[in-house]
Amino acid sequence: MKPVIVLVGSFVISLVISKISIGQWNVIFSGNLAMCLMLCFTAMGHFMFTRGMSMMMPGFIPFKKEFVYITGVAEILLGIILLFPDYRRIAAIILIFMFVLMLPANIKAAQLHLNLETAAYEGPGPVYLWFRIPLQILFIAWAWYFSIGSAT
Repeated sequence: MKPVIVLVGSFVISLVISKISIGQWNVIFSGNLAMCLMLCFTAMGHFMFTRGMSMMMPGFIPFKKEFVYITGVAEILLGIILLFPDYRRIAAIILIFMFVLMLPANIKAAQLHLNLETAAYEGPGPVYLWFRIPLQILFIAWAWYFSIGSAT
């Protein structure tokens, strides 16, 4: 829920600031800035909850801890790249690919009742997927609309 609040909240704030400062609604930039801020926010979890995030990864992936760190850095860098119109399309394509690849890890975490923050098996379980799957779809649609589908 927190990522949605960051995404939508920063989008609205950015829109209002653009209207006040330049006299127009800068929807595309605001959408990309919001995604950037949300990605920076979620990337913090890669560094704060590394153990829990490592536990949600499939067994065949080696160096889980390092992979969690790399994906956290990737989220930050790709979020920043979204702010540059010449490069945002490729960043969005990579992000959409990442969002799709992350879904199986979220499904595994739900099946195991994994609580990412405590790295314990006391999480909400499969009920979590009723929120997480639509959330992944929102992130994919957001990246597509603001970075690929709209004129940049």
